[in-house]
Amino acid sequence: MIDIANHLKAIHREVGKRPVESGEVVAIVLRRSYDAQIEDVWDAVTNPDRMKRWFLPVSGDLRVGGTFQLEGNAGGEILRCEPPRLLKVTFGGPTSLVELRLTSAADSSTTLELEHTVPIEMAGSGAGALYVGPGWDGALMALGLFFQGEVSDDPVAAANSPQGQEFSRQSVFAWATVVESSGTASTDEIAGATEASLAQFAPGR
Repeated sequence: MIDIANHLKAIHREVGKRPVESGEVVAIVLRRSYDAQIEDVWDAVTNPDRMKRWFLPVSGDLRVGGTFQLEGNAGGEILRCEPPRLLKVTFGGPTSLVELRLTSAADSSTTLELEHTVPIEMAGSGAGALYVGPGWDGALMALGLFFQGEVSDDPVAAANSPQGQEFSRQSVFAWATVVESSGTASTDEIAGATEASLAQFAPGR
């Protein structure tokens, strides 16, 4: 059984807008700590043999300047790779950027911070966070279960299970609350994105 409430609570979420050279981006940030050393967390998020056990199979030319493809999901280019602390890639398009930052603590735990930015033209508003945030929540939860030794034979099937769907449903509302607090979207934008996000991430609920 998945402790849905604790896994949701373990993730810190932020939504914001900021200027960049090309205009403005919507940025979401997720942060979670794991009871594992930084080298182990880095290996889990970059080693294809381990990634497929909690996330998705990945293929490609896995080096800086190379490309990757997640099975049944997005692909992109590897922009930076600085083991064991920083990975930056494009994700699904050249202006959609994902950056993973790892930091170690004195107790040997590791904090993973994930930032996903897209141009405001693509996101529409901060409500665009609802189209990607719940998916990243699911990934961070799956990584937590992986470090607890709870490995699924099929991570996609696990995400689509009744418990996985319920986690996603509650995650959608958690993100809606964060977007509302951020002041980056209107009530109507949040309502529309919430409805679309529920249909995308928790269609069975």
